[in-house]
Amino acid sequence: MIFHYKLMEILFLKFDLKNMNLHFKRMLKKIQNTDKKITLGVLITAVLLTLVVLVPMPTFAEITNMDYLAKIGQASSDKDVSEGDFASKIKNQLPKNKDNDVFYKKYITFTAYNSEVAQCDSSPCITANGFNVCEHGIEDTIAMNGIRMGTKIRIPELFGDRVFTVRDRMNSRYDSNRGDIWMVDKQEAREFGVKITRVEILK
Repeated sequence: MIFHYKLMEILFLKFDLKNMNLHFKRMLKKIQNTDKKITLGVLITAVLLTLVVLVPMPTFAEITNMDYLAKIGQASSDKDVSEGDFASKIKNQLPKNKDNDVFYKKYITFTAYNSEVAQCDSSPCITANGFNVCEHGIEDTIAMNGIRMGTKIRIPELFGDRVFTVRDRMNSRYDSNRGDIWMVDKQEAREFGVKITRVEILK
């Protein structure tokens, strides 16, 4: 192509066609610049094609292979990760669903009480199952009838994620729809009053 350009330039000079020669030189310069751009584009394309051909890409089978995923996630440094181990790691990273721990839900009327003889019996610190709430000192004990001792309960609307344990009983006139929450401070128990709220009986 460049040979043709040179030949045309010589012919224009020979016939002394100044105006045409000047126009041709301008046109030749534009064509040469265009050739450079085209050549650069061809080179870039060739390099990309070479990379695609030479660099091995993982197949779909490799991507879905557990060992390949383990290497990418650096789940194992020196040994391959089995499918069971990999699934276990993924499961542990997932957010836990609190509803999976709930056996059933119901609405209960709650009051609060303290370790006083007037409210309990001659041994106010000892619950019906022999637990010493005064030594324990943590407000996570509930008195309730009609439900087995040791049952775990959440009261999300009042206490969020705090877990209570049934360790005491109420007066026999009350059924499982009433509950009494043990509190350290008498004034706080009075201020608690009577509340009807939803509880979650845990598994």
